[in-house]
Amino acid sequence: MAMLLERFKSLFNELDAGCLDRLAEVYAADVRFRDPVRELHGLEALRAYYARLYEGVESCRFRYDGEVVEAGGAVVLWTMQFRHRRFHAGETLTLEGASHLEFGQGADARVHRHRDYFDMGEFLYERVPVLGAVIRHIKSGL
Repeated sequence: MAMLLERFKSLFNELDAGCLDRLAEVYAADVRFRDPVRELHGLEALRAYYARLYEGVESCRFRYDGEVVEAGGAVVLWTMQFRHRRFHAGETLTLEGASHLEFGQGADARVHRHRDYFDMGEFLYERVPVLGAVIRHIKSGL
């Protein structure tokens, strides 16, 4: 499992719109994926989702901040830094999150379940001019 996890982490620092077929190196055909935006089933659905996400991405790098590995999976803490043409004039943005991964066994030792956790408000909504000010005001009062 440690080798699969290292391949997974390495892949996400090499991934771009031109090499999304490489997702099959670490994901099972019947993968179930969920993040704050989408819930998907199947490798082709995941590949199509990443294709949309990577449109306009100029750079995307992950720093891995910690991990807990058990027999059937892992939790990985990460910090993503990325630049996108349409977000904040291409400035580098940072997002912290965690991925919970469940692995298959034996010959099918790939990721079967992947759930990402991150603050969508911090990531997107707080960066919208009027909406961001409202969300920051609400959060400051909590």
